Amino acid sequence: MVLCLLAAAQLHASTSQELLQFESEQQRRLYAQLTAELRCPQCQNQNIADSNAVVAVDMREKTHELVIQGYSRQQVLDFMIDRYGNFVHYQPPVNSITIWLWLLPVLVLVSLLLFQLRRRALQRNMQGAEQPSEEAAPASQQQAALDQQLDQIIERYRSTKP
Repeated sequence: MVLCLLAAAQLHASTSQELLQFESEQQRRLYAQLTAELRCPQCQNQNIADSNAVVAVDMREKTHELVIQGYSRQQVLDFMIDRYGNFVHYQPPVNSITIWLWLLPVLVLVSLLLFQLRRRALQRNMQGAEQPSEEAAPASQQQAALDQQLDQIIERYRSTKP
């Protein structure tokens, strides 16, 4: 029973798209372009052509109505953006609010690049500081001599143990 209802709903949804009447092929293409370009406010990651949410159905009907009335692509987009907000358009305009959507990725990349450059510079400075200088050579020789003496003491201690 449930399968029959689902099949009927799917059949109705697929045939409803084909039942739309247009005066010209240009209107049909405009409608298809707009429904693919407008985002469903409820589904959020689906366009209104693919969504069966109530709001998407309403948006498709309104888009069809506006296209039949002779509205241009931009006029339909403006109507939908005024009604539902910038979110419904997959390509939001650049303004004072959305500028961060465009700038933030660039700022993050520049920050990471500067961080990496600074890190490499610090590593080079650390490696330069680790290089033995002429004054450090006698100290390292003294340390080697002390290590050798310590090894000899340890060896004597081990050999005297029963």
